[in-house]
Amino acid sequence: MTDRVPLDNIDHADLTVAIRYGADLGDAVNQMLVFPTEFEQVQREYPIVFRQQDGAFYAVALLGLDLNENLFLRGDRWQARYVPAIRQRGPFARTDDTIQIDRDDPRVGTGDGEPLFLRHGGQAPYLQHIARVLDVVAEGQRSMAPTFAALAEAGLLHPTQIAIDLGDGQSYVVPDIHVVAQDRLAALDSATLQRLSQSGILRIAYMAAASLENINHLIALRQERDAS
Repeated sequence: MTDRVPLDNIDHADLTVAIRYGADLGDAVNQMLVFPTEFEQVQREYPIVFRQQDGAFYAVALLGLDLNENLFLRGDRWQARYVPAIRQRGPFARTDDTIQIDRDDPRVGTGDGEPLFLRHGGQAPYLQHIARVLDVVAEGQRSMAPTFAALAEAGLLHPTQIAIDLGDGQSYVVPDIHVVAQDRLAALDSATLQRLSQSGILRIAYMAAASLENINHLIALRQERDAS
């Protein structure tokens, strides 16, 4: 159950939010929705692949190999330079111009945690950060359908599967995905290049293609975990 209410600097003046992650909060997953508005940060840490549902594409960051395996989750910490915005937002959501908070979320309290408001009024730094994260999510939700449709129209989303060999007899296949392949980028004609460049979508395509190098990072994290 959730109990979302509009955030208020009077009623919620003393509220704090603990910045933590965990399986109990839904973080033990091997993939997570990501938005084009955060690709620059995501592509430095995670492989970005695309899936299709009801004819529309969406992007996910790969976090692990087994079901319910997040290799970046260590206890209540997320060990990466960037956490996907959908998880950074914590117990917050936005409706129109109003930030809402889920009072039933276990991270919300009045003890240890980050304050939401300054003692003498105004938003605390953490709440200012959350407002920016919610902007990333909101703009990402608006832009993802036309952005990924443009990638598909340009022939850049290549249907494939990724085979992963851990070198110890364990192997995995990531099925039913699409990726932005470097060879397809190289084969774009000048008119399509110009159109995608002017819209900013070409940059997104290159970031998605470059992110696939992070599969090696996933393998290293899994091997490190298996060896411990």
